[in-house]
Amino acid sequence: MTDPGIREYVGVYDADGGVRGEVAYVVGHLLRMRECALCDITHTWRRKPEWDAMAARLGVPFTLVHRNEIDDDAVADGVAGSGLPVVLGRTDDGWAVVLDRAQLESAAGRVDVFEGILTDAARRV
Repeated sequence: MTDPGIREYVGVYDADGGVRGEVAYVVGHLLRMRECALCDITHTWRRKPEWDAMAARLGVPFTLVHRNEIDDDAVADGVAGSGLPVVLGRTDDGWAVVLDRAQLESAAGRVDVFEGILTDAARRV
């Protein structure tokens, strides 16, 4: 399903992980003070089953991490260059931005729309 040049994906949320980070995001989201387009695509109150099905169809790993969970310098560099949220793809040449904030926002929280956008963008990486 995915471009053969991409070996794996990592999606980085514009939110912190852990209980404190999750609660802060949920409260901020409910008050309309926090927004993360990637969060909207992958979750409602829990991870969307259609997300898991889509990720399985890709044929390569898709890891989701919060901004405070980045443990790879190359991923951190990709985030620094693009902002959050972001989806990066690892090719033989390293990590590259596949989807930026605006592209993620254009999916409007829909996994099916995200899948089409991701597939199209992966061909251009």
